[in-house]
Amino acid sequence: MSILTAEQKQIQAQATAFVAKEIIPFAEKFDKAGEFHPYLLDAARESRIFAMAVPMAFGGLEYSALTQAVVLEAWGYGCAGMATTLAASVLSMDSVLVAGTEAQKKQFFDPMVRGEIGSFGLTEPSAGSDAGNGKSTAVRVGDEYVINGSKCWITNGGYSSVFVIYALTDPAAGMKGISAFIVEKGTPGFTIGTVDHKLGIRSSNTVELLFKDVHIPAANLLGKEGEGMKIAMKTLDMARPAIASLSLGLAQRALDECVKHMQKLYPEKAQPGQTLQFKLADMRIEIEAARQLLYHAMNLRDAGLPYSAESAMTKTFSSDVAMKITTQAVQLMGAYGYTSVLAKLMRDAKIMQIYEGTNQIQRLVISRAVLAPARPAVAVQKGGN
Repeated sequence: MSILTAEQKQIQAQATAFVAKEIIPFAEKFDKAGEFHPYLLDAARESRIFAMAVPMAFGGLEYSALTQAVVLEAWGYGCAGMATTLAASVLSMDSVLVAGTEAQKKQFFDPMVRGEIGSFGLTEPSAGSDAGNGKSTAVRVGDEYVINGSKCWITNGGYSSVFVIYALTDPAAGMKGISAFIVEKGTPGFTIGTVDHKLGIRSSNTVELLFKDVHIPAANLLGKEGEGMKIAMKTLDMARPAIASLSLGLAQRALDECVKHMQKLYPEKAQPGQTLQFKLADMRIEIEAARQLLYHAMNLRDAGLPYSAESAMTKTFSSDVAMKITTQAVQLMGAYGYTSVLAKLMRDAKIMQIYEGTNQIQRLVISRAVLAPARPAVAVQKGGN
């Protein structure tokens, strides 16, 4: 069991207080309108929370993976749509953390430190979960790359200052021909296409990105040509626990709302029937199990140990738990659940099983780890003091 440090508990308390003041009172309004929440960027600017993954050397907070998870859980508790804005911006930074030079990190992180947001652009209409079927290209011309193509379902796209975009530098090589690039807002030929209206996380901005002869400096290439898929996979390993964190926040909020409703229904000394009690107990068990799996994965990452399979496991288990518990809470509360904040939580939970790699894809990742040959034990040499 992972125990939070005093500093992490303080950050958790600060995040919880911010959510209570700046997110929960406004979440329903933006959800119903299906509109983005620019006020939230202003409200969060002083705390520099959008730079929580940025190294201190670049002016960021440099939170550990576990601390980031704690913050994201608190935001997910308040509103998964608004929390997705934060999570997706961190996702965009992760590619730069994985492969960026010092100059590229400064270029990308400076806006985050100022309270702006970023986007990660991998998915395309013809590809979906199979990123190797993407059609966007980046052709080297002298000291530039020229990008053509499109990306879909890009979170924060309409409001981001900087983007990490994946495109084919060698179309004949398929997945091995994908490369990653930094593209800045306002670059000629780079435009926003369709704005998506969604079942859940409705206040999160999701758009199509269009590229028509977009010229960027060759210096904006992350890593080397052909390393894009490797960078993307490492980025997604880092990002999937963020979805687990949002899912935990959703599940915990659903349980809390359900308990408050039960407490109103029954007199102070009375208790709901044993069937209801057992359902609430099972909900709590599953949330705590998901939380400990998340903390375990984050502790592995913070220790510099392999955690790819654990990343997939925590995303899969936590998002399945969120969907199950929000659905259960609506069922237990009946019409009250169907017409209250529980309805929003249930709608928001569904995407957790889909984005950052569907849970079917996660199960492929996990099964490959299960079937892989066992790693040889590492001998620990004793000696000295």
